[in-house]
Amino acid sequence: MGPDEMHLQVLRELADEVAKPLSIIFEKSWQSSETPTDWKRGNIYPIFKKKGPGNYRLVSLTAVPSKIMEQTLLETMLRHMENKEVIGDSHHGFTNSKSCPTNLVAFYDTVTALVDKARTTDIIYPDLCLISKLERQGFDRCTTQWIRNWLDGHTQRVGVNGLITKWRPVTSGVPQGSVLGPALFNIFQQHGQWDISKFDNDTKLHGAVNILEGRDAIQRDLHS
Repeated sequence: MGPDEMHLQVLRELADEVAKPLSIIFEKSWQSSETPTDWKRGNIYPIFKKKGPGNYRLVSLTAVPSKIMEQTLLETMLRHMENKEVIGDSHHGFTNSKSCPTNLVAFYDTVTALVDKARTTDIIYPDLCLISKLERQGFDRCTTQWIRNWLDGHTQRVGVNGLITKWRPVTSGVPQGSVLGPALFNIFQQHGQWDISKFDNDTKLHGAVNILEGRDAIQRDLHS
C-alpha cells in the first residue's frame, strides 16, 4: 500500500459513498493549484530482478486518491496533446508501436548516413524545463499550476524486509509510480525542430556540423 495506507479495494467497495467527497476535493485542488502533502509521498520497494543479486527494480506506491486525480487530468491532457500534435514522430518512449530498439535504429541510421558522407556529427543531451514546455504547448493555467505544485515538495521512503526509512526529499525528476509521469516525460522531451531520438531518459539531439561555429549556433538556439 501507499503512504496513505488505503487499499484500492476499499475505494472500489465504497465507490458510491466516496465519489462525491472525492470529486469536491479534486475540484478544489485543481482550482487552487494545490495538492495535499500525502499525494506527494511515495513508498519505494526494491523488487529483485533475475539478472543478478545486485539488480533490483524500484517500485513506488503512492496515494490512491492522487492516482485517481492524475488519471482524470491525464485524459484531458492526452486529448490536448493529440489535437495539438504535441508529440512528434521522433519520440519512441511510452508510444505505441515504438520502443528502445526503434529509437536506436533511427539514431544510428542518421549518424551512419552522415559518417558515410564524411560529415561530423555533434550530439547534445539536453536538460530543459517541463513547466515552460507545458505553457508553450497551450495547457490551461490551472492544469499547469496544479502540476507545478504537485511536482514540488515530493518525499519518499524505502521499505525493505519490514523496515522503512525516514522520509527523504525528491529533488529532481517526475515522481516514480505516478499516473501522469509518462505523459509529462514525453512533453518534457520535445526540443523544437532539431533531429532528435527520444526514449525515456536517453534523449539525443544531433546534427551535422562543418565548423566549430556550428556548435555555438546550436547552443545559442537551445538557450533561446
